[in-house]
Amino acid sequence: MTAFGISPDVADAFPDALIAIVTATGLNGRVPWPRAAAALEGLEQELAAGTWAPADESDPRIESWHTAYRSFGTNPRRIRPSVDALGRRLAKRGTLPRINPAVDAYNTVSVRHGLPAGAFDLDHVTGDVEIRYADGTETFTPLGEPDTAENPKSGEIIYVDTTDVLTRHWNHRDAHRTRVTETSTHVAFVIETLTAARDGHLLIAAAEELRSLLVPHAEATTIHYLTRQQPLSAV
Repeated sequence: MTAFGISPDVADAFPDALIAIVTATGLNGRVPWPRAAAALEGLEQELAAGTWAPADESDPRIESWHTAYRSFGTNPRRIRPSVDALGRRLAKRGTLPRINPAVDAYNTVSVRHGLPAGAFDLDHVTGDVEIRYADGTETFTPLGEPDTAENPKSGEIIYVDTTDVLTRHWNHRDAHRTRVTETSTHVAFVIETLTAARDGHLLIAAAEELRSLLVPHAEATTIHYLTRQQPLSAV
């Protein structure tokens, strides 16, 4: 069992943060997921029809992440929060990339609700996972670049396990080692907000929506929440 936790200093700096961890065991990503595919296609059709558009940096949900990035020394217009980058790509191209059913599902939920989302293959996570400030000695291998090694700068917020960094700049980019593929069977999906008082209901709805897309293709699913008051959860 893997524990996810928020370090005390990060929890103190972002007291209104709320993080949902949606876990799936016995996941089958080798077959089509019709409901997830339909949800993604429906989102693109709404965009094309002009009845919906992804949140941009003028939206309070995105702006809160820009403010957070600046607080730990990252320029959010150069290195964007994941949901911001994904929404911009969708707005420009009219479509989202198709990666695999699990990734497509959380990307859809992320842009639908304007909340950052990511995922880790728990079979490749070592020990527990913590959201904390980097000290500058950690290493990170970016998704899609298995031969690249980076060092987060001191003070940057990262997800990290006992081996190395799982995400840089809080949620900008995931690591190659724990990427979710069609063969991943034990996955933790993460959805985040920094403004639970305002957007907590959106996050809870997003977590339930993602879980509903996972249920037909998993043996079991659960949802756990991290807050300043409950900063640790075993998943």
